[in-house]
Amino acid sequence: MAHESEPHTLDAEAVRTWSSLALAALGRAREDIDAINVYPVADSDTGTNLYLTAEAADRALAGACRAAGSAPRATDSVTEDTASPLSLAEAVRAYAHGALIGARGNSGTILAQLLRGVADVLGSAPGDRAPGPLLARALERAAEEAYRAVAHPVEGTMLTVAGAAARAAGTAEKAAAGVAEVAHAAYEGARTALAETPGQLAALGRAGVVDAGGCGLVAVLGALWQALSGREPDARAVPGRLVPVPGGGPACAEDEGGPAYEVVYLLEAPEAAVDTLREALDGLGDSLVVVGGDGLWNVHVHVDDPGAAVEAGVVAGRPHRIRITHFGDERRRAVAPRAQRAVVAVVPGEGLAALCGEAGATTVLARPGEPPAVAELVDAIHRAHAREVALLPGSADLRAAASAAAEKARADGVRVAVIPTRSAVQGLAALAVHDPDASFDEDVVAMTAAAGATRYGELAVAERQSFTSAGICQAGDVLGLIDGDVAVIGSGLPETAEAVLRRMLGSGGELVTLVLGPEVPDTLAGRLEAYVQHGHLAVDTVTYRGGRYSAPLLIGVE
Repeated sequence: MAHESEPHTLDAEAVRTWSSLALAALGRAREDIDAINVYPVADSDTGTNLYLTAEAADRALAGACRAAGSAPRATDSVTEDTASPLSLAEAVRAYAHGALIGARGNSGTILAQLLRGVADVLGSAPGDRAPGPLLARALERAAEEAYRAVAHPVEGTMLTVAGAAARAAGTAEKAAAGVAEVAHAAYEGARTALAETPGQLAALGRAGVVDAGGCGLVAVLGALWQALSGREPDARAVPGRLVPVPGGGPACAEDEGGPAYEVVYLLEAPEAAVDTLREALDGLGDSLVVVGGDGLWNVHVHVDDPGAAVEAGVVAGRPHRIRITHFGDERRRAVAPRAQRAVVAVVPGEGLAALCGEAGATTVLARPGEPPAVAELVDAIHRAHAREVALLPGSADLRAAASAAAEKARADGVRVAVIPTRSAVQGLAALAVHDPDASFDEDVVAMTAAAGATRYGELAVAERQSFTSAGICQAGDVLGLIDGDVAVIGSGLPETAEAVLRRMLGSGGELVTLVLGPEVPDTLAGRLEAYVQHGHLAVDTVTYRGGRYSAPLLIGVE
């Protein structure tokens, strides 16, 4: 961070501080919020979903700051106290956009819309600082937008807490309060409303808890107040540590017979098509929340027919980053005892994810240009629900994130070892020798050795002219990479693949693994298998389909 924002000033630096503090607060409260999650579905993930959404927002804001550079704006004097890479409008819009892209679950989707409402108002602020009245109006817009995004709003939820915060902020505005005072009023209003949620929603009253999503929102508003005032919220009021409702029992994962699946996806579509989509999805299930605007939307719904929910998105526009979760699996995981050991693998393709899943691994999908964040890896480790976890990052670029995720999981009592896999084919080799009956140390050593003994290659298509270790390539050339470096530049996929195989097998090998991308014909696999059999009689070949998001061809030689 370039400098600390002066307290009582709502500028770009204050937004960055708010983001960091909100992420830290949700991280501390995540498990406590998960534990009291009983509505709308008792799947113990509200705290995790809010944290992952905030992490995506924080990452987008940090990326926008890096892209803008650290030079001061022309309107600022060149001092450490005033230099900031972003304007207030740019900061809040980047923050809200990151939340929209990374929103998880019902609560995360609503949080994304709340941040969008704030950005809609603060993004039009004259100058680079917002006064108290503008913050109050931003919080009011946020609550309005969130209520509109939910098909059937229910009181006693996160929406109720947001509405109370907005009303309290509006009262402070009338008293000509500054930004810190407005933020404090919103925080206190949210806390008061949160304490009343068990009396408004029967499921909360029976469980003796306050609303989990509302807890997360209180944490976010507390972080806003802290960023603007420099004062830390009372630890006794941290969400998740609130005293249960008198006479209430413990939080319970009760199944009230709702839809079986949660469906979430990003959607590129015009607003008119989204209005029609809302009607279609509302007839398929419940907990419908559609947030966003300007052609990009995040859709969340609970249904019994996930295919129909996705198909409705296809009719409306272009759905992508589709996630389908079966609630039965989540409920069983919440109450099931931990397994002794599990494997978590990051894989660059849906076919590879299915393959590793069949072998017993918990998978994290890495899409092109969208590597999984630390929070996603931590979430996968927890989903594995084991005392010991072998984490396969599948890329040298993910080693740092994998190590950070392992440290966070260890703090939660999970023993984690990062297997240094630099490619998906090394991950397959490691998974093939995984032995849950061996000691953890022996298993880690065997998996590490198998990965290290596997040379890896990849074929990609050059997007532009560039200098490589094999010479200058042009846009459209096929690049053959061996152990991460460009070794061959060719004009066709088959010829380049054979050249890569020739080099990789030059130092010997016993098994060749081919992973074909979604657009690659089966004839290529046949040609490469014949090539191996013709020149290397003792070498076996296995072929898999990488599925959507995978590279044109991955090659492993063991």
